[in-house]
Amino acid sequence: MSLKVGVIGTGMIGQDHIRRFTEVLSGAEIVAVNDIDRARAESAAPKGAEVFETPQQLIRSEKVEAVVICSWGPAHEEQLLDCIQAGKPVFCEKPLVTSESAALRVMEAEVALGRRLVQVGFMRRFDADYRRLKAVIDSGKLGAPLMFHSTHRNASVPEGLYTSDMPLNDTLVHDADISRWLLNDEIAGVEVRLPRRSTRGGELRDPTLVLLHMANGAIVDVEISVNISYGYDIRGEVSCELGIAALPNRPATVISDVNGIRQAIPEDWRERFIEAYDQEFREWIVAAGNGTATGPSTWDGYAATLVGDAALRAVSNGSFETISMVPKPDLYRTAKPIAAQ
Repeated sequence: MSLKVGVIGTGMIGQDHIRRFTEVLSGAEIVAVNDIDRARAESAAPKGAEVFETPQQLIRSEKVEAVVICSWGPAHEEQLLDCIQAGKPVFCEKPLVTSESAALRVMEAEVALGRRLVQVGFMRRFDADYRRLKAVIDSGKLGAPLMFHSTHRNASVPEGLYTSDMPLNDTLVHDADISRWLLNDEIAGVEVRLPRRSTRGGELRDPTLVLLHMANGAIVDVEISVNISYGYDIRGEVSCELGIAALPNRPATVISDVNGIRQAIPEDWRERFIEAYDQEFREWIVAAGNGTATGPSTWDGYAATLVGDAALRAVSNGSFETISMVPKPDLYRTAKPIAAQ
């Protein structure tokens, strides 16, 4: 049986996921789409998929068994709550929501249901390089992790669409989530430092240096540069008691020609993480087919929201900002992954 999926939001990431379901993956099919721009939804809809006027109509449709949310962040809370009320597994692109209170409402609804339904789109956890890096750390062969150096560089960002707060409340969430996952720990506090501003970034805070203080004492430094010009460059190195473990540069291809020897750099996130996106949906399809969700949870989305909020306070106040979390519900302690087929 093929999982019947509805997609809410048919912008760039929504269209890419529709392509993924129709051309790459097996075990699921897109049967419904919705977008605030109906013409865009009709253009993106695969043959035979129904175009719904509202997200609520799509979620409540009997033909839809699971939902993929790719709409803009402020709409996520209502759509997630509707999915939980309908008892339908839902994949939600980041951010989970845009405020702490909204995250708590979604978490309370899921806990009340007593079953995980929500997976958040933190695709780095499904990247083979990050998974190998985590395996090394978890093995204990290098001792305790002491520092994690995380680099997040974009060649450029859309002028007028990417605002001054977004390095901290949008871009940072990936580095915050992968830090929590790699180091098996929560983030207890945040500092932000602003170095010399790049002339390429206009009024943006670019670059930005963020220090994430983990609860066990490890420190993560995150470089966010969103107008670096040369490509999309993601790097990571964990310094441990007995050595270091680092991500390889991607792609690994080395080019030799009349211009010298050089390594290619991905143009954007789609090129760098295309296989991670594929894998996260392979695993989501298996879990959703069993009426549940695995992978990054509502708790993880809540944690990322708190980090972004704290980072914005830190850059505004020039201070160290602590993070206070509610007790972790048992629902998010006991969830176990379901192997992809």
